[in-house]
Amino acid sequence: MRPGRLVGIDLARCLALLAMMATHLLDQRDPDGSLSASAWLFSGRASALFALLAGVSLALLSGRTRPLRGRARARRSAGLAVRALLVALVGLALGEVDSGIAVILTHYGLLLLLGLLVLGLQARTLAVLAAVWVVLGPVVAQVLRPALPPRGFASPSFEQLAEPGRLLSELLFTGYYPMASWFAYLLAGMALGRLDLAALRRRTLVALAVAGGAVAVATTWLSHRLTEREDVLSALVPGATARRGPEVAASRLRDQVEGGLFGQTPVEGPWQWLLVVAPHSTTPFDLAQTIGSAVLVVALCLLLVRLLPGPAVDGVAVAAGAGAATLSLYTLHVLMTTETVWPSESSDGTAVQYVVVLGLGALLVATGRRGPLEAVVARLSAGATR
Repeated sequence: MRPGRLVGIDLARCLALLAMMATHLLDQRDPDGSLSASAWLFSGRASALFALLAGVSLALLSGRTRPLRGRARARRSAGLAVRALLVALVGLALGEVDSGIAVILTHYGLLLLLGLLVLGLQARTLAVLAAVWVVLGPVVAQVLRPALPPRGFASPSFEQLAEPGRLLSELLFTGYYPMASWFAYLLAGMALGRLDLAALRRRTLVALAVAGGAVAVATTWLSHRLTEREDVLSALVPGATARRGPEVAASRLRDQVEGGLFGQTPVEGPWQWLLVVAPHSTTPFDLAQTIGSAVLVVALCLLLVRLLPGPAVDGVAVAAGAGAATLSLYTLHVLMTTETVWPSESSDGTAVQYVVVLGLGALLVATGRRGPLEAVVARLSAGATR
């Protein structure tokens, strides 16, 4: 294990990666048509945890509790910009393969670039800004999206570079992961990363976990109460309330949104859509709920590692080694999901993918090596920093 790494953060990254794989590989519906347990638990939350952890990483790479200033910030920003661009390029390359996955890496690279704008802010300021952005981001998107080009593809690719305006529009507002609103995840993660995570007291970690869980539960409860109102239901499910009553309308709305909304609410839909909490709806309630659940997971991972004795921590570091090489292993996962690498008629592909990803992650940590893509990115970004 490399010195200075926070095993709890690597564990959280590993869980985010495994959960994202589950959303891609496991059935979203049970045989009876109901939402599967894995879809209910991971859909929307896995990618949100991934994005929040990007903010944590950005804070750790830019001074931790003391944000870099002046020339030191400029040098580090150059390295981080190169890192972001390389991640985005990997995402564009993966967009060229037929995996059926909405690849997040190009969006993730843009998110890291946006983070450079707030690199000098302290934890409290970042937390306040995140809370404001949870509301502001979706509202701005609701105003702008009708005037923007419609979405082209689920995953950005090199082909889309021929239309840079449309590509930027998709990355920021109309794509599966609209980064203009998802900036809230990065801000929340940076606020968390600006704390002294290596030295937080156990009771502080417990408080963070409880607060995150409370935010997730409270926002979900409030969203459900608001969307059960007859005036809201009549706007979201036109005609259903008058014909069959609010209970039937509420059931139809749940059926419509429980599987997710592919990045945002309907472009021409009424403003009441912003009251919905659903996977990948990118409403204020969705952002708040998934930020709360992500903070809960990160705090519990840090607390678990804090409670374990030294040898057990080393064991966790190896077992969750995939969290230290998420760029390489996410890329491998996307490639393994293609028909060329793993034909769909093979029934054991899911289990094999998990074994390969966890096994390679453990091997990398046990041998003290970086993932191959992480090594290239680290070398080139270090060169830019110098």
